[in-house]
Amino acid sequence: MSGALFDRLIGRNIRQGVLRVTHANGRRAVFGTAYRSYPEVAVRFTDARVTRDILLDPRIGAAEAFMDGRLVLEQGGIMELVELLRANAPWEAGGDLRAPSPWRQLTNRVAFGAESVNQALSSRRNAAHHYDIGNALYQLMLDPEHMQYSCAYWPREAMTLGEAQEAKLAHIAAKLALAPGQNVLDIGCGWGGMAIFLARHHGVRVHGITLSSEQLVLARQRADAAGVGDRVRFDLIDYRELAASGAKYDRIVSVGMFEHVGRPQFPTFFRACARLLTGDGVMLLHTIGRMGAPGSTDAFTRKYIFPGGYIPALSETLAASETARLIVTDVETLRLHYARTLRAWYANCLAHRVEIERLFDARFFRMWTFYLAGATAAFEHGGMCNYQIQYARNRYSLPTTREYLANS
Repeated sequence: MSGALFDRLIGRNIRQGVLRVTHANGRRAVFGTAYRSYPEVAVRFTDARVTRDILLDPRIGAAEAFMDGRLVLEQGGIMELVELLRANAPWEAGGDLRAPSPWRQLTNRVAFGAESVNQALSSRRNAAHHYDIGNALYQLMLDPEHMQYSCAYWPREAMTLGEAQEAKLAHIAAKLALAPGQNVLDIGCGWGGMAIFLARHHGVRVHGITLSSEQLVLARQRADAAGVGDRVRFDLIDYRELAASGAKYDRIVSVGMFEHVGRPQFPTFFRACARLLTGDGVMLLHTIGRMGAPGSTDAFTRKYIFPGGYIPALSETLAASETARLIVTDVETLRLHYARTLRAWYANCLAHRVEIERLFDARFFRMWTFYLAGATAAFEHGGMCNYQIQYARNRYSLPTTREYLANS
């Protein structure tokens, strides 16, 4: 029964590109037609539960079947499979694959609401879930120059991942309108790439904060190795604790951290940033965002990747910052830059499959590549993008035109 229903669902959705399915009972079905650069993929289900699980909740059902080796790819990889499915249901056309069952939708919403409260204690636990799995994985996946685990910036086609990440750092530095000797706060500093870059190229002092003990150790090592240890400091502290300390900074930068704040904490985050900024301070927030209305985090991402995380819509981000009287001085939407970044990370993971499976296991490798493939499809065909939002405490803090960005 579920196999026939699965075939009808896929048959309605796969029009361009080809998907060949071998069911657990040996029955074969072909969907779609060859079309331009759309992928051709073949999969095999090892048991009848695969179709049932996908019908109940397509994303987590397919993910767990793939992770467990019950959905086997016989032609193409997980990137091609997810791309084929998502490209046939682009966000711009209002398309989507079948939603989870009503009961699954309800339980997902309830769980998401409970997790997204994201107070200080749960924030530390959630950060550890993703970032404290060990630096070795990220050293294999990310660019070695800056170890940037966020969207790169590709102003030119023929750029390496490292060059695109440095272009991102320079782009953000320009928006901060830095002056030598300023104090900069980096909220969610990762492995220190942004702090090191700003200290090295702009003569500023940087205080980076993180909730990951693994990141903290390596960030300090990297700053010392780069020769900027005297101008860069890293601490394991929550932004709320720091704001309560009375500390002040001329500039604040936060890259790839806002997605972990949790929607109920948005106003708290911006009020904390406003307290941390000097009277003429400037802030640059770089975050993944939704191109449409507010939504919720899917069950796969909540369970396996970013517990407590939430991708914000631009509308709710700006509404929350308005409560802190932060002036929005510039907004830029990066549409396809993250897709290119994710494909580079995915390629690095494939190239280091043996090492990653040795560090973890084959199931983890399948889970991680599914995450990267799904994220790529969300930026190429779904509703995800990146926002860079510039804020100021004072309307006179920045030049009145954007020409200073080109001259930085």
